[in-house]
Amino acid sequence: MPSDPSLDDPQVPEEQDSSADQPITEQAGGPSFRLAIAPGVTPAKWVGVWRTRLADVPLELVQVDVLDRGAVVTDRTVDAGLLRLPLGREGLSVIPLYTEIPVVVVPKDHVVAAFDEVSSEELADEVFLHPLDDLLEWETLPGTPAQERPATTAAAIELVAAGVGVVVVPQSVARLHHRKDLTYRPVSDGPQSRIGFVWPEDETTELVEEFIGIVRGRTANSSRGRAAQQDATKASGDQQPKPRTKAQEKAAAARRETDRKAAAARKAGTRGGKLTGKRLGKRGNR
Repeated sequence: MPSDPSLDDPQVPEEQDSSADQPITEQAGGPSFRLAIAPGVTPAKWVGVWRTRLADVPLELVQVDVLDRGAVVTDRTVDAGLLRLPLGREGLSVIPLYTEIPVVVVPKDHVVAAFDEVSSEELADEVFLHPLDDLLEWETLPGTPAQERPATTAAAIELVAAGVGVVVVPQSVARLHHRKDLTYRPVSDGPQSRIGFVWPEDETTELVEEFIGIVRGRTANSSRGRAAQQDATKASGDQQPKPRTKAQEKAAAARRETDRKAAAARKAGTRGGKLTGKRLGKRGNR
C-alpha cells in the first residue's frame, strides 16, 4: 500500500475537478451507484474511468462528514464509500487504498514555513489545536493543547489564520481548506491517515465489483463486473469468419484433390498386398 499519494501512482486519484462534484440523477428504470466521499478525498480519476466504462450507469457522489465513519454505508444511504479509516463499525468490507502524510498548517510568516518538514518535537512550543473531528490516531499530542478543542477542522483552520495556534491534518484536508495566508509542511513522525473503499460486506454487488476493479487499476477486460462481460459479448459477436479469396479457394481445392489421390493410392496398395500374399501362399502349398 503506497505511503505517500502521488499523481503518478495508478491507485491514487488525481485532484478532483468540478465535473466530478456534480451529482447525476438516476435514469428512469436503470441502475445507479451512490458513492460517499470523505472530506479531502479526490476521486476524479476513478470517476472518469467509471463514466467511460459504465456510461449507462450514473455515478452520484455524496459528500459526508468525516465523523460519519461509515454510517451512510451501514444504513444503505449509499452503495459504497471512499472514507477515512478506521471506521469502528462492524458489517463493512474495507479495501485500504493509500495513506496520506500529516502536515502542520501555519501562517505563511511562521518560522515553520522556512523548513521543508518538521517533527512533532519541533512543535513543542506551539499551541496545538485539536479539532473534535480529527481522526488522526495520536499517541501523544505535540505542543501545548489549546484551552478548548475546535468543533471542526474548518474552525481550527480559522484559528490558525488568526494566529491562535497550529493544527495537523492529512495533506488533502490542508489542500481542501487552502487559504492564501496559510501554508503547510509535512510532519515527519506524525500519524498518517488511511483512505479505504468501503461497502456492506453482505452486498458485494456487480457494481461494487466494478468499482473495486477501477480502484485497483484493472483494465476493462480484466474486471470482474458487467463492463468486462459486455466487452466479452461484443468481442464474441464481432468474431466472424473472413471470406476466402479466389486464390485461397483454388489452393484448398488442390489440397483436397491431392489428399484424395493419396488416399486412393494407399487403398490400392493395401489391396494389392493382400492379393499377393494369397497367391504366394497357394504356391507354397504346392
